[in-house]
Amino acid sequence: MSDDETHTTTTAAFHATVPGVARIGANRELKRAVEAYWAGRIDAAALETVADGIKRDSWNQLVQAGFDSVPVTTFSYYDQMLDTAAMLGALPERVATISDPLDRYFAAARGNDLVAPLEMTKWFDTNYHYLVPEIGPTTSFALDASTVLADVTRARSIGVPARAVVIGPITFLALSKAVHGADAPLTRIDDLLPLYEDLLAQLADAGAEWVQIDEPTLVTDQAEGLTELAERVYGRLGAVPSRPRLLVQTYFGDAGDRLAALARTEVDAVGVDLVAGGVDSVLAAGLGEKLVVAGVVDGRNVWRTDLDRALATLQSLREHVGTLAVSTSCSTLHVPYTLRGESQLDSTLAGWLAFADEKFAEVAALSRALVHGAADQAPQFEASRAALATRATDPRLNVAAVRERLDALEPADWTRTTASIRRAKQDAALNLPLLPTTTIGSYPQTVEIRKARSALRAGSIGTTEYRDRMQREIADVIALQEKVGLDVLVHGEPERNDMVQYFAEQLDGFFATANGWVQSYGSRCVRPPILFGDVARPTPMTVGWITYAQSLTNRPVKGMLTGPVTILAWSFVRDDQPQAQTAQQVALAIRDETVDLERAGVPIIQVDEPALRELLPLRAADREAYLDWAVTSFRIATGGVAEATQIHTHLCYSEFGEVIGAIAALDADVTSIEAARSHMEVLHDLDEAGFANQVGPGVYDIHSPRVPGTDEITASLREALGAVSANRLWVNPDCGLKTRRTEEVTVALKRMVTAALLVRQEAVAHVG
Repeated sequence: MSDDETHTTTTAAFHATVPGVARIGANRELKRAVEAYWAGRIDAAALETVADGIKRDSWNQLVQAGFDSVPVTTFSYYDQMLDTAAMLGALPERVATISDPLDRYFAAARGNDLVAPLEMTKWFDTNYHYLVPEIGPTTSFALDASTVLADVTRARSIGVPARAVVIGPITFLALSKAVHGADAPLTRIDDLLPLYEDLLAQLADAGAEWVQIDEPTLVTDQAEGLTELAERVYGRLGAVPSRPRLLVQTYFGDAGDRLAALARTEVDAVGVDLVAGGVDSVLAAGLGEKLVVAGVVDGRNVWRTDLDRALATLQSLREHVGTLAVSTSCSTLHVPYTLRGESQLDSTLAGWLAFADEKFAEVAALSRALVHGAADQAPQFEASRAALATRATDPRLNVAAVRERLDALEPADWTRTTASIRRAKQDAALNLPLLPTTTIGSYPQTVEIRKARSALRAGSIGTTEYRDRMQREIADVIALQEKVGLDVLVHGEPERNDMVQYFAEQLDGFFATANGWVQSYGSRCVRPPILFGDVARPTPMTVGWITYAQSLTNRPVKGMLTGPVTILAWSFVRDDQPQAQTAQQVALAIRDETVDLERAGVPIIQVDEPALRELLPLRAADREAYLDWAVTSFRIATGGVAEATQIHTHLCYSEFGEVIGAIAALDADVTSIEAARSHMEVLHDLDEAGFANQVGPGVYDIHSPRVPGTDEITASLREALGAVSANRLWVNPDCGLKTRRTEEVTVALKRMVTAALLVRQEAVAHVG
């Protein structure tokens, strides 16, 4: 549909919509354009042209799907929290001297040679990362709604039934960080409310009939007094005269009594997640004549909806609310665009799946069925029933050997001897210096690596030629590490396109998509595999690569594996059994690999769990059970090796305070952890929790192009020694180096090793 084609707008309550949509483009157009802009290959005007095309295509698609309200301001060049900070005048002061608004925005996101970026952490319990706004004592909020107004105006000009979408004041402040001694950001709520009142007035002047204010924090225990705060904030915003109709959107859980608080205000609509939450709180809220936007289609997972069940849920609500609209449970940012083109999936599995396009069709079908009955949408309902029937009987979902092995597990299978006994044997075997240096795993994915991978997929080279090319890359990485002077090496992971997908492609029970890309952060996109059945490891997955790397050096080389919790978190996981059971199946497969690596002579094995915090339930009452099975799964995966084999793990880009006890309970011999952006704060939390094993706080933020100086790294190490004794401290970057250029990596690692040598000498002198 062209820009000058028009649609019919609406001023009434709507009936079919979604809270938001993906913004990377169906073929990752935004990723390529943004990275071209960063590299100086295109200008801002060319970047804006790409962005405008993505927006137009998504709006038209939703109209064509039959939606009578379209979210038109969910696009972002990098992150929606960063967009909100820019809209509210809350970018960090250190970027204020950058005159160009777009470059200022990207400097806050990525940093540059002179400016450190904002911290990054997980968006609630998803695999999306957001940038954490900084609120200091001198932060002075000021509204600039130009981007939101421009999108609303443009959408309305082509007849799109446009609904503006912004992150709400409670969520924005609750997810922000106090800096420079400021009070908790939520104490600034009264400073923000006039800006939101002004925003509503400006949107009304622009002709917006609806505005959606996202408040997912209302489903959490993130702050005290959220119920009272919600009523106060939306009592005030609901009372704004001459405003658009106001939808307060929640997702990722059950909003509980916060819905009743919203019911007591003048807001016009409330959005609820009925996949992660339930109908009871909606029925109890007394929503009266308000519109309820019912999220009955899962916006976060890829399974086809049980339409009969979803329709029954909608029908149970219809008599208790003013008007009912059908929606996905959250933005479809978290799922791939479409199943079209996924020809490598077997027809049975494909029939079980629904990506964003297919979910839009489900929403439309349910909206029509709610009015006309299921018979009116017979093909969609029959396909849903058929999917449920074949999933229930498919033998791949119930493999006797896998289930019998899991049932036979006992605590002795995941309990190693005490850390001090292991430490003594590992020190004798490894003979490492004080403050040993290493990296997390991956090295830059060079043009040669990508060409070889593409050639293998295309069939223009065979597996032998591919192996030879990857071995040359491994040899180069080993030589680089020896040249810069690292103590413990890695093979660089050239054979892995992704730290989860690589393993999923070799495990029974998984499928990988061809184009199932979703945004992780900024321009970083991932293709989560689909975990559909019982999991087992048919053959070794990494042993050949690691033993080849070890043959090239006398220094120890780490085996590199991804842990069971992270494999679950970064996959689309089956929803027909408890996650704990699925995690332990994956753990047994990883355990087989650790045992084989040890047998092959690998002295150090790293099992990464960066997603440990990510899956933490949003409500405190649910967390103990999750952490219990998460920790047990990791220990199953690592519990089969001898005392002298050193187990490492890695965690990154999360708020770790709530899982510090679980990190200690993993009982890894060495834990490397993100600390560069957070200035070593996590070390003090670990110390207070009684964490006694070895730790490697990141001293180099690899997600920024900025290369830290030797003095900066030295200062970070000295700061770390304020919380961790020298005989427990490792030196490493924050994360893998896959996204960086070799030139950057070489300089940064040389500086890191130089700093480690200096601080090592100081520590030895101090002990002496």
